[in-house]
Parts: sequence; structure tokens; C-alpha cells
Amino acid sequence: MMRNNVSKIDDDVDALFKLPIAEFIGARKILATRLKKEGRADEAEQIQALAKPSISAWTVNQLHWNYRDEFEELIAAGERFRKAQTSRSAGKVADMRDALDARREALSQLSDLATTLLHDAGHNPTLDMIRRITTTLEAVSAYELLPDGLSPGRLTKDVDPPGFETLASFIPGAGTSKRTETSRVSPLKKAGSGATKTRVTPVGEGKRVEETRQTKIAAAKVSLQDAKKALADARSKAERLAATQEKADVAVKEAEKQRREAEVRFKKAVGASEAATRRARTVMLEVEEATKKVEDAKRVVEKATRELESLFRQPPGK
Repeated sequence: MMRNNVSKIDDDVDALFKLPIAEFIGARKILATRLKKEGRADEAEQIQALAKPSISAWTVNQLHWNYRDEFEELIAAGERFRKAQTSRSAGKVADMRDALDARREALSQLSDLATTLLHDAGHNPTLDMIRRITTTLEAVSAYELLPDGLSPGRLTKDVDPPGFETLASFIPGAGTSKRTETSRVSPLKKAGSGATKTRVTPVGEGKRVEETRQTKIAAAKVSLQDAKKALADARSKAERLAATQEKADVAVKEAEKQRREAEVRFKKAVGASEAATRRARTVMLEVEEATKKVEDAKRVVEKATRELESLFRQPPGK
């Protein structure tokens, strides 16, 4: 029964983060109130503590829920990059570059989808907004597990990707040689008199240092190439957005012009309609008056006819 409750509350939380951002607060209150009535006060308190997502975080959530295939492609590219980092194969650098290219393509596709999502939801997809969304997407692809217990689909704030130092720590031999050597000492020896110590030869240490340095150099080159391509992509996208914005401004001006012209035509039409209404009322009055005159004339004719018939019926000489 407890497992069913946990599953149900997870579904409720997912449904909460799928909603339009304007409905989040109200839906959160309704869910917390329902849980309280069901005697689940602790869960109600946890729900009430959920922060309303920022617009950028909300957009990333919607990408997760509504474009899962594209989102999973980004995650897969990040996983391939992490595996390439920890690989000792000869094609390690090429694998890292391929993974970065795949991630860049996935980020570009998700960025375009984010722009459409924001437009459809009535939000302004500014360059800064798209940048923050892309940064969070990069973080999602870089981390195996997001920090602070966050999870895709339930983000409430932007997430920064790990820095180069963090990425370097994933590389074999980068700052891990001492831990590796220490781990080779058995617990029994560590608990002894201390006479037995792990010895590291200078040659072996120097080799590991050189391997670490070469790996970092290779990673730095890949990162530099990635940064250059990202810069070129960002500039290209900024130019496209600027051109789109310019076209949108022209369209707004044209729409405003058409609105003003429509208002003028509407005013003229209203004036013509009012004049026609007044003319119709005048004609109606004239018709009513003419009808009355016809009735009066008809009665006069009838009276004259009766008088004439009466005269005809009188005998001659009278």
C-alpha cells in the first residue's frame, strides 16, 4: 500500500510540473490540501515546499516531458562523452569529439524547440532566456546525476554545467593516483605498526603525471574546438534571431497600420450606417403619413360615391 502511495505521489508531482507555469501555484495548493485531507500531512508539506519553476527551468521541464526523444539524444551524447573521458582507447579524443558534436546538434535542436514552446506559451524567447535554457541543458547532459537532488522534468531553477576542473576529475589519473595507490593497501596492513608502506617508484609516478598532462591537453583542445564551434553557432543563431526580430517589427508596424486603416473604415461604416438608419426612419414616417392620407382620401371617395348614388336614386323633379 505504501508503495502505491509513493507511486501515486510521484505521478502527481510529475503532473504538477507538466502544467503551464501560471497554473503551478494553484495546482500545488490543491494537491497539498487533498493530501492533508487524506491524512498525509508530511507529503502535503513536501508538496507545499516545492518551488515554482523559473520560466527557463519550466521550459527545460517541458522539453523533457514533450520532446523525450530529442531530450534523450542529449543525455545519450553526454553519457558517450563521459565514457570517452574514462576510456583508455587510442581513439579516445576522436570519441570525445564525436560525442561533443552530437551534443551540440542535440542542443541546437532543443534550443529551437524551446523557442517554439516559449512562443506558444506567450513568453518572450529572448537571447538571454535561450542562453539560460541551453546552459541548463548542457548541465543535464554533463552530470550523471544532477546536484541538489534535482531531476529532469522537475527543475525549479537554472543549473550550471560543471567547470573544466570537474570534467578533468573524470579523466583517468587526473588527481586520483594517490587514492589509487592507497586503495591497494589491505586493511590489515593499514591497521599494523606502520612499518609496511606503499612505495611508488619515481618512474611510475612520472609516467602517470605525463599521461594526466597529455589527457588534459587533449581534453582542453577538444573543449577549445567545442567552444569555437559553439561561439560560431551562437553568433549565427543571434544573427538569425535578429533578422527574425526585424521581420517581426516590420510585421507589427504593418499590422498597426492595417489596424488604423480598419478603424477609419469602421468609423466611416458606422457613420454611413447611422445615416442610413436615420434615412430609413424618415422614409418610414413619410410612408406612414402617405398611408394615412390614402386612407383619408379613400374615406372621402367612399362618402362622395354614396352621395352620388343617393342622388341617382331620387325621382326626377325632386
